[in-house]
Amino acid sequence: MTAIMFSFISVFLISSVILLSVFSPQKKVSKRLNGLSVYDDVFAENGETEESFYERVIEPIAVAVTSFFHRVSPWGLTESMKKRLILAGNPRGMDADRFFSFKILFTFSALLIVFIFFILPGQPKGRVLLGGALLVTLAFFIPDLWLAHRIEKRQKKIRLALPDTLDLLSISVDAGLAFDAALSKVIKQGIGPLGEEFARMLQEMQVGSSRKKALKDLSSRTSVPDFQSFILAIIQADVFGVGISKVLKTQAFEMRNKRRQYAEERAMKTPVKIVFPVVLCIFPALMVVIVGPAVIRAIDAFSMMP
Repeated sequence: MTAIMFSFISVFLISSVILLSVFSPQKKVSKRLNGLSVYDDVFAENGETEESFYERVIEPIAVAVTSFFHRVSPWGLTESMKKRLILAGNPRGMDADRFFSFKILFTFSALLIVFIFFILPGQPKGRVLLGGALLVTLAFFIPDLWLAHRIEKRQKKIRLALPDTLDLLSISVDAGLAFDAALSKVIKQGIGPLGEEFARMLQEMQVGSSRKKALKDLSSRTSVPDFQSFILAIIQADVFGVGISKVLKTQAFEMRNKRRQYAEERAMKTPVKIVFPVVLCIFPALMVVIVGPAVIRAIDAFSMMP
């Protein structure tokens, strides 16, 4: 088991260094700049036109593997992965190509470990193949599990921060600010992922996008039901000419109630979740502490009998 873990960690670290060096933002920027003819003379003077080992050997291999995966995978899979990455907030600037590369990395590492143990003498081949199949399957789905966790964590932060954000929006609008200026106040507070999404929405509106389209794009990037109902209410208020202040107060009140109901729901689930740790961990220890001395005394008493 120690040898398996050491082999997996070694292969993963080496492959991660290679992938990060290929898909790092610095590499992308350098590649874009090298493609601009305006900078050719400057790079030539500084001796930066020579391609590195990564650009000549490793990067073409990584690009070829990723393009092959795109060709053999369904078109909807790539689009679905892009949407899931958007829902996760594009962690660390990760795009679909980089995510697929990490899936290939994990799978290749697992296959390499299985191959190493398969060729070792004295290893039961059937057990190695069975454990290898489980290891490869787990390695292939590890990035998906990590991405699903990031999506769930981000949506939870948005849902919990929504009532306070709406309160701040409502107070700002009541103070005489327009909706866009109130959004700027919220963005300055930096309320986690929700503030980031509002900042992106405000940028889209500033570059010429309509408020309705920016709100719809915001809804598709979050996929939080409570947030989607708020966006729908804002769009309807904008269409029918309803006062935005009244809508914000109503939505803030509803979101506070939903957050309280969500907390009560989690509190009601707590006793059920505690049952299994209590039965499996705490009760056996209590039985040993309470019944143990009595059992020892009984054994001593029976051993002293003729």
